[in-house]
Amino acid sequence: MGVFERVKPAKKQGGKSSKAALPLGQILRMDCIEAMRGLPDASVDLVFADPPYNLQLGGDLQRPDGSQVDAVDDDWDQFDSFAIYDKFTREWLAEAQRILKPTGSLWVIGSYHNIFRVGKTLQDLGYWILNDIVWRKSNPMPNFKGTRFTNAHETLIWAAKGDKARYTFNYRAMKTLNDELQMRSDWLIPICSGQERLKRNGTKAHPTQKPEALLYRILLATTKPGDVVLDPFFGTGTTGAVAKRLGREWIGCEREEVYCEIANERIEAALPLDESALETMQSPKAAPRVAFGQLVETGYLKAGITLTDKKRRFKAKVRADGSLKCGEHDGSIHKVGALVQDAPSCNGWTFWYFEAEDGAMKPVDAARQTYLLANEP
Repeated sequence: MGVFERVKPAKKQGGKSSKAALPLGQILRMDCIEAMRGLPDASVDLVFADPPYNLQLGGDLQRPDGSQVDAVDDDWDQFDSFAIYDKFTREWLAEAQRILKPTGSLWVIGSYHNIFRVGKTLQDLGYWILNDIVWRKSNPMPNFKGTRFTNAHETLIWAAKGDKARYTFNYRAMKTLNDELQMRSDWLIPICSGQERLKRNGTKAHPTQKPEALLYRILLATTKPGDVVLDPFFGTGTTGAVAKRLGREWIGCEREEVYCEIANERIEAALPLDESALETMQSPKAAPRVAFGQLVETGYLKAGITLTDKKRRFKAKVRADGSLKCGEHDGSIHKVGALVQDAPSCNGWTFWYFEAEDGAMKPVDAARQTYLLANEP
């Protein structure tokens, strides 16, 4: 793998191009817009983009213990105004559209700070949105201040060049990957952590490194072996590493020298996907988690009813937010169950009972199972 130091303007090729004209397996060490302008028309099968989020943090983030959160505050994520960010977005999306083959497609990932602005721009340019995918993080960072919901997902937009485009979608592979069920648009994948998280001098090498499992699914779903994948915001090379693993060609654009060095080392080592990530993606589908509050808000257990233990020693009132009130104790079904028994823990699903319509006393887990059956995909 070499480093493509300079890109010469490409000749227009009437919608056709040869791989020989492309800097395959190389990082273009320059601004992504400049780099893409040097590539031929209709030469790339897939663009995966993880652009700057333009985070509006409004100051440092602190944990409850006073330590500072290692948030994204790098210069490359800073824009002076939305207008400047929108201009930058339009320029790189336009170049991506030009270099995509008629059968190609685009993936963009972002947070609530930027993904809606990106989505509007790509629609204005004539892209056709195929799906928006919710990457639901199984281990998100909590909201330490308690002022908002925990930000537990990011959004991916998958788009074709136009509404009539014949894009690649490996439906069978996705169904097989999902234990013979249609793959849905909400993906539960852990954030990058453990051995997969790249570090330099004991700190994160990149603040927004994406998990290889995420790119594995995207490339497996929407490319074929030998296809050319371009990542205009290459970072530490996750796209390149996964593309190499799956037999796809890749091109990266990255102007930060330190990221280029890390990506080179990573891809040259041909790191395999983390085994735990592969097992998670290929294991039988786990039953969806149901919170007690979901049963209350959907009416399977109504706010205001009284729950009791099996021997009717304790009575607890169900409140509108799914919490219980039992004498001086209040909290979740598990917490209150433990407190009334003076026990270290309690499985509230089996401890608390409710009176069913037929007059029988049933554990609240029975209501949960009814909910799951009614909402089975």
